[in-house]
Amino acid sequence: MPAPPAPPSHPPAPRPHWSTIDVAGHACELFEPPGAEPGRAAIYLHGVHESWLQESAGLRDAIEAAGLPTIAPRTGRSWWLDRIMPGFDKELTPERFILERVGAEVAQRFGVQPPGIALIGEGMGGQGALRISYRHPTVFPVSASIAPAIDFHLAMRECDDRDDGEYYDTLWETYGDVERARQDTAILHVHPLNWPRHQWFASDPADIDWHDGAARLHSKLRALGIPHTALLESRGLSTANLAANLAPDMIRFIMDALSQESRRK
Repeated sequence: MPAPPAPPSHPPAPRPHWSTIDVAGHACELFEPPGAEPGRAAIYLHGVHESWLQESAGLRDAIEAAGLPTIAPRTGRSWWLDRIMPGFDKELTPERFILERVGAEVAQRFGVQPPGIALIGEGMGGQGALRISYRHPTVFPVSASIAPAIDFHLAMRECDDRDDGEYYDTLWETYGDVERARQDTAILHVHPLNWPRHQWFASDPADIDWHDGAARLHSKLRALGIPHTALLESRGLSTANLAANLAPDMIRFIMDALSQESRRK
């Protein structure tokens, strides 16, 4: 099995208003636009390939165009779980890191408190954004994701036959069992009476690894009568091209949802 490509070890050369900071011993990209509209910000959760947000040109450009203050923490192949991942931190779970440390950083730097913080992500980070918002809908009532890797338990089962099987080693180390992992996936955290008020996710049927999970999530939300936006039609695009193509739509959704949240106060 060919080894997956190593993620870049250093952040890209920063663009204007971008920097890299340390939060609780972990690197985070930071976008601080001048003159940003108060009361709104985003946390971006990266995918399993650990690419930097500044390298995701479509999403980066959409965030810049919207002037949306954003922080992008880096946690390795942690799958953004509420479990101790020794490769990330021996005392703090990735989910608690987002809720406590990154949330505090957003408040300090941007002056933004829940519910004015949106969770966004791609792939591994996409399922993380949905999963965390389902678990904490009052903290993160706005979430959006592209090509969310929802059914990670199926990837565990099939990892020996996949070229990217090494990406799921941390899941096996964490759960040790496919069924135990399934019970902790985003779909199983949807509560019929307590859910994030604004949900947006997109997937393409060409994505044979992850599209079925997004379609199942859409079916469950629809059956429960939970409002959401799901873009699941075929565009024939790779995950990277899907992100570039739909990033403006996703950020427009985020900005509108955060505006609605601001009027609820």
